[in-house]
Amino acid sequence: MTESTPFALEDAPNGPLRGDVYLPEKPRGAPVVVACHGFKGFKNWGFWPETGRCLTEAGLVLVTFNFSGSGIGEDPERFTELDRFEANTVGKELQDLGVILDGVSNRTLPVGDADVRRLGVLGHSRGGGVALVRASRDPRVRALVTWAAVAAFLSLDEAERAAWREAGFREVVNQRTGQVFRLGVGLLDDLETHADAYDPVLAARRLQIPTLLIHGTQDDAVPVEAARRLARAAEPGRARLALVQGAGHTFGAAHPWAGSNPDLDGVLQKTVDWFRKALV
Repeated sequence: MTESTPFALEDAPNGPLRGDVYLPEKPRGAPVVVACHGFKGFKNWGFWPETGRCLTEAGLVLVTFNFSGSGIGEDPERFTELDRFEANTVGKELQDLGVILDGVSNRTLPVGDADVRRLGVLGHSRGGGVALVRASRDPRVRALVTWAAVAAFLSLDEAERAAWREAGFREVVNQRTGQVFRLGVGLLDDLETHADAYDPVLAARRLQIPTLLIHGTQDDAVPVEAARRLARAAEPGRARLALVQGAGHTFGAAHPWAGSNPDLDGVLQKTVDWFRKALV
C-alpha cells in the first residue's frame, strides 16, 4: 500500500477532519488534488488509496479526508459516529471541503513544497456533487474531475419528504456493514433552503474551469443521465463527458480492496491525464 502522511484538524467548524496526504517522490512544484468521498464512503474506502498511488506515481499530490459527518471517527475503518452522520448536511460538506482547501492553500496540511496554486478537486458520487458546487464558486480550484457525480442531492416526492419530517429522520442501510443509518431532518431543511445554491446542474453552468465528468453506463446508484445533464448544462467546450461502457457506480472496485480492473484502471488514467494537462 502506498504510504501517506496523516493529518487531523481537530478544531474544524463541524467537527474533526481527518485525512491523508499522498506525496510523489519529488513533490517540489507538484500540483495538488483534493478528493471527496461519496455518501456512506470514507477516505480509506476501496479505490482511494489506489488513487493515491496512481496520482503520486504521475507526480501529483493527493489529499483525501473524511467529511466531518461521514460517521467515521478515530477508527478509520468503522462507522462509530452515527450521531454525526445523522446531523450531517450538504452545507457542512461544502464547508468541510473549504476548510481542506484552506489547509492546502496556507500549507497547514503536510503538502511539503508542492505548488498549492495548481489545485484541483476530485469527487465521487455525492462527493462529486459537493466538489462541483464548491469548484463553481471557489477561484482557487483550477480543475475538476467527477466520478459518478450526482446531478441532484435529493430526489424525493412530497409524500416522502412529509414522512421524513414527521419521523424526524430517514433511515438508510449500509449494505456492506448491515448498519442502519439515520439522516436527520436538518439535511432536508438545508437542501430545501439552499435549493439553487446547492444545485449541481446550476453549478455546472457556472463552471469556468476544465471539467471531466466520468460515469459508468450501468450505474445503478446514480444513473448515467445525471452525467449527461451536467455535461449539457456546462458551457460548450468547458466540460468533457467520459462514459465507461458497462461500468457500475464504483467502476468495479470494492471494499476491502481486492485489486483493480480494466474499468478502474481506465478511470484512473483519464483522471491523471486530465489533471496533468489542466493544472499546468
